Amino acid sequence: MAVPGLLIVLRAWGRIGCLGFGGPSAHIRLLRELCVDRERWIDAEEFEDAIATCNLLPGPSSTQLAIFTAWRVRGAAGAVVGGLAFIVPGLVAILALAALFLSGPPDWVLGAGAGAGAAVAAVAVHAGWGLTPASWTRRRSTPRWIGYLAAGALAAASLGPWVVVVLLACGLVELLVRHPARDLSGVLPLAAAGGGTVGAGVLISLAWTSFKVGALSYGGGFVIIPLMQSDAVAQHGWMTGQEFLNAVALGQVTPGPVVHTVAVVGYAAAGLVGGVLAAVVAFGPSFAFVLLGGRHFDRLRESPRVQAFLAGAGPAAIGAIYGSAVPLAREITEPWQYAVLAGAGVALLALRRSVVAVLVTAALVGATVTLVT
Repeated sequence: MAVPGLLIVLRAWGRIGCLGFGGPSAHIRLLRELCVDRERWIDAEEFEDAIATCNLLPGPSSTQLAIFTAWRVRGAAGAVVGGLAFIVPGLVAILALAALFLSGPPDWVLGAGAGAGAAVAAVAVHAGWGLTPASWTRRRSTPRWIGYLAAGALAAASLGPWVVVVLLACGLVELLVRHPARDLSGVLPLAAAGGGTVGAGVLISLAWTSFKVGALSYGGGFVIIPLMQSDAVAQHGWMTGQEFLNAVALGQVTPGPVVHTVAVVGYAAAGLVGGVLAAVVAFGPSFAFVLLGGRHFDRLRESPRVQAFLAGAGPAAIGAIYGSAVPLAREITEPWQYAVLAGAGVALLALRRSVVAVLVTAALVGATVTLVT
């Protein structure tokens, strides 16, 4: 296999970063078309194994897959170049939109944000529903699976930043059920990482929030929403509830991972510097996982202890995605927004429309309502 140059990696992964609308499923499809079908840099079996292994790690799995495939193709330099090419286009787009939505925009722009924001609770339910069948089948639909799902949902709906602790606890419970206590070595330090406090200062607080998003959130995507919402709205007051809904919507309509939402939170907290800092801290662990542990991915995936831990944390993460819809829906303030939410639910779950199309339509409805009232 010919080793591609870094410019080829930059161009190929940058194209995916620009065209990757639609979340992880779209990213995986584009990466497979590039690495397996078209260029044949990676065989199909290894690519499927890479998907499974990245799903075992905390943080944004599709970002980790993009970094891993670039690492597999071109080594450490390829991982850095390919990973940045995948992340930066969406980051630039979402920071530009953050500046528009958070800097005294005209009323119709605020209406568009209110419309799109009203739909994001339905998007969360849609995301959870998409992950449920495979997890239900893989875990053999045990009663514990249902318990972990319910625990994650309740935690996301009511506990805010503590949802991470609940996910870790579910993983540890399943590990204890499947293996004796002696098998906890190497797992407890990870659970302990969920606690602690940070020093004063907006940037330090923002960095801590972003680190939790990138390094402690199993399941990625909407699992991080309750955590970010609690920190950004309730604890620090960096943004209002409606502005946070706008941030989540922007994370869905721009290319790249949902974790880009944290850049909007950072922008609200400390301007452009805060947005860039939040993104760097949130995505940093994904690069570290691959650069430091990529060669051990096969062993990680085959570890019975890791499999046991994820058998508990995985369903809890899906439950947290469902539960994240509750605090998102609570931020709705206008009657017409409830109609938008209901319409988005029907379009996503019954009519199976794309997330981007539904959010754009909701934004148009919001803008129209604002202009005519």
